[in-house]
Amino acid sequence: MLTVAYDGSAYSGFQLQDNAPTIEGEVNRCLGELLQEEIKVIGGSRTDAGVHALCNIAVFDTESRIPGEKISYALNQRLPEDIRIRQSQEVAAGFHPRRCESRKTYEYHILNAKFPVPTKRLYSYFTYVPLNVGKMQEAAAYLVGEHDFKSFCSAGGQTESTVRTIHSLQVMQEGEEIVIRVTGNGFLYNMVRILAGTLMEAGKGAWEPERANEILLAKDRGAAGPTAPACGLILAKYEFFHMDGNRN
Repeated sequence: MLTVAYDGSAYSGFQLQDNAPTIEGEVNRCLGELLQEEIKVIGGSRTDAGVHALCNIAVFDTESRIPGEKISYALNQRLPEDIRIRQSQEVAAGFHPRRCESRKTYEYHILNAKFPVPTKRLYSYFTYVPLNVGKMQEAAAYLVGEHDFKSFCSAGGQTESTVRTIHSLQVMQEGEEIVIRVTGNGFLYNMVRILAGTLMEAGKGAWEPERANEILLAKDRGAAGPTAPACGLILAKYEFFHMDGNRN
C-alpha cells in the first residue's frame, strides 16, 4: 500500500486515462520500471483534474522481494517532483481501499481578498466578493449527518446510492483564507466542490443558510450552488479499517 501525495495541477486526475497525464499513470510507469513487472495500482480516491492530495491510497500486487517499507524510497527517485510516496507498507492480500470502512477529510481553500496572490493561484480559489463565514457555518450545520446528497452530485456519477454521512463540516477563517474542512464516509462525484460552491452562495448572501436543508430535500443538482473550481481542493486525511476492524 502506498500513501501518495501530489500537486494535481499538471494532471488530468488520479485515474488512468488514454492520452492524458494522470497520477495513476505515472505511479504505474515508475513502479513497472522499479519492479520489472507490469503494475496496475488501485486508487482509494479518484480525484479530479487539478485536485491535490496529501494522502491518497494506492494498492498493488507484486512478486518483488523488496521490503514493502523500502519501496517508497526507490520509487520517489523515479517519480516526477510533483508526486511523492509518503509511506509504503505491506498489507493483507485481500485489502481493497474502496471496499472497507473509511473516512476521508477534504479541505477546500478560498482566498477571499481584494486581489489574487500569484503563489496561491494553484492551491486556492480566489474571490474578491466578501464572504460571511458565520452564514457559511450556519448553512454547513444543516449538511452534517446521514443524508441523501443527490443534489450535491454532478451528472455522470456512477453509484447505486447517493446516501452518504458527513461526520463534520467546518468553515474556518485564517486571515484572508477561508478553509472548508469536511470529513465523511465517502463522497459522490464532485460532491465536495458542490458543497463548497453552495456554502459560498450562503456566504455571499445570495441564499439564507436554512436553504441548505431545502437543497438536500430537493434531491436535484439544479437546486444546489455551482461546482467550485478544482484548484482549491485537497485530500487532506484518509483513515480506514482493515478487515480485522483495527483502525489505521
